[in-house]
Amino acid sequence: MQETYAELATKTCIPCKGDVTPLKGTTLKSLHEQLNNDWQLIDDHHLMKHYKFSDFKSALSFTNQVGAIAEAQNHHPDIELGWGKVVVTIFTHKIDGLTESDFVFAAKVELGAHDAV
Repeated sequence: MQETYAELATKTCIPCKGDVTPLKGTTLKSLHEQLNNDWQLIDDHHLMKHYKFSDFKSALSFTNQVGAIAEAQNHHPDIELGWGKVVVTIFTHKIDGLTESDFVFAAKVELGAHDAV
């Protein structure tokens, strides 16, 4: 049975020391299928999701929630904040690609998003 993003979110991000290769193929696709369908897998390199908000204050609050998750997990996404929108981009910079921890982090953001949106 395949895990869901809620089950992925129970895991902890493992810091990458650069000694792994980026995920590819069926492993990558399988992890992507476990996330909410709104997460885009871009060029098998990074995950991206656009969140919409009714105002800047709500978008900023969500950005701060994502930041708190990032600090707790020691896994830091790229975050674009604008009026009524936040774009979260995730990949492991050290290997210039995706690891399982990137999907774990995305799942944690997804759960946090349900509380913020």
